[in-house]
Amino acid sequence: MSIDMISGGEAMAAECARQAVRTVFALSGAAHAQLLQALAKNGVRVVSTRHETGTVCAADGYARIARKPGLALIKEEQGLANAVTGILTAQKAGTPVVILVGCRPASATEVHHEGEDDPLAMVRPMAKWVHMAPNPERMAAFLAEAFHQASTGRPGVAILGIRQEFGRAMVSAAAPHPMSAPASPPAPEATAIAAAAAALCHAQRPMILAGGGAYRADAGPALRRLAARLGAPVLGHAQGRGLVPEDDMLGFGWPLAQVAAREADVVLCVGMRLGQRFNHGLAPRFSPDALFIQIDTVAEEFGRGRPIDIPIVADARLGTEALCEALGDGKPRDAGWVRHAMAARLARLAELEAEGNGPIHPLTLCRRLMDRWPEDAIYVGDGADIQNWMLGTLRLPRGGAFIDHYPFGSMGVGTPLALGASAAAREVAELTDAPPRPVILVTGDGSFGFYCAELNSAKLADLQLAVVVSNDGAWGTEKHGHIKLFNDSYNCELGQADYHLIAHAFDCGGERVDESGDIAGAIDRMLAAKLPYVLNVLTDPMAGAARKTDPRVVTVAFEDIVQPDGSSSSAVL
Repeated sequence: MSIDMISGGEAMAAECARQAVRTVFALSGAAHAQLLQALAKNGVRVVSTRHETGTVCAADGYARIARKPGLALIKEEQGLANAVTGILTAQKAGTPVVILVGCRPASATEVHHEGEDDPLAMVRPMAKWVHMAPNPERMAAFLAEAFHQASTGRPGVAILGIRQEFGRAMVSAAAPHPMSAPASPPAPEATAIAAAAAALCHAQRPMILAGGGAYRADAGPALRRLAARLGAPVLGHAQGRGLVPEDDMLGFGWPLAQVAAREADVVLCVGMRLGQRFNHGLAPRFSPDALFIQIDTVAEEFGRGRPIDIPIVADARLGTEALCEALGDGKPRDAGWVRHAMAARLARLAELEAEGNGPIHPLTLCRRLMDRWPEDAIYVGDGADIQNWMLGTLRLPRGGAFIDHYPFGSMGVGTPLALGASAAAREVAELTDAPPRPVILVTGDGSFGFYCAELNSAKLADLQLAVVVSNDGAWGTEKHGHIKLFNDSYNCELGQADYHLIAHAFDCGGERVDESGDIAGAIDRMLAAKLPYVLNVLTDPMAGAARKTDPRVVTVAFEDIVQPDGSSSSAVL
């Protein structure tokens, strides 16, 4: 009986089909020639990128919106080194990304890693799972495992090295043995749920913090029920934003509403890490007497920065649903204490907004954008000063609508993240027969400069992408930090360059906005465009100074020094 034989590239493409891969991100090259040919024959879209970090970050942005692993193809040697920022960005964010690395032939004599010929040595400490395919026959099976590892447990980056000659080797056409079905998400233990429900029932000011794990588990409906039963505010962080609509009644964004955290007596964390943005759950960001409840699928997350009084090992959705059942009708409270805590901050932000034809304050840009915000839009944030102002105005009405460059925080990755998000939005729209969700990137001039060539990728892939550049002509955060310290700045000036002309160079749309009265019309033209479009908005170079002197306007927290109202010893800076 004859055995059908196919090329290694075709075997890999067949496994991609089994994994329901419809979009791949790749930087052109010979490392994956046979696979690229086979993917094209199978009708898989290949989004061609311009830098390996762009490749990986695009797969990351895709995965965050599509809710399935993104697939990136890169080459070893310089390509793998270039991809490091993208790998760390996805791994820190807990995004399921599979990276296929085309490696030099095993017969190559040059050793690129001193002391060992391990093509993947550089990235082994950075990713969740890193392996070399041992031979052509096992490539597809290892690819199946890479998808499994990236998406199970705590999601992360899975990297598979493939020798270049394996792609053209002839292998059996038989499918690899299927991986074991993913285990059912963990259900909560009844005793822990009872303890948590009792604590929430007796709380005077309960607060719920929702993160990316809540989004990935589809915990939004349960969170909305829990919030309503308790009258408890839900502060969304990262991809947890919008799971409870941010109406400033029960749903809030953490960056703006965090000033209320120190007044909560019971804090429920759902699918999120208590990292630096939360001062690790410690005083003075939170009350030292607050009781903490945490729901997470991985027990090692408990106690990272502070003791957790009631840890619940469970899927975020199942844990939240169990709490809803245990609470019964609940004991609704008035969440007005959160709005009261935010009042001084909101008033100061309103005072700072400038109108007229003078220098455009970034807040004016942000508010005009929110005035026209499509309800189903996906926000991608990048930069520093403009991110701070945008987080002061952003209100998301639905989940699955927030991406930014944290927790790794590398500048510039917002552009390729937005590229991937747009590709995912198109794919989801095709599967659901609905219009694609618009993707809006808001970035600074410094951060836009890193990977602006990915506009070319978006144009070649026929993707819509709205890009708003707040152009203050400098590395604004550094500049105003220098001025505060030295009354001068050094190595911070960039000049208010014509970044919209970069869009024109790649046959995309774009325009420059110099006056606040022109912002609204320019935003309308950007959102109506059927191609990538860049608004280059010249903003006040001195607006960022307030972030260094007035804690009331600071939404991106780096340290705790003074109270957010400026009165004592805790700052959101």
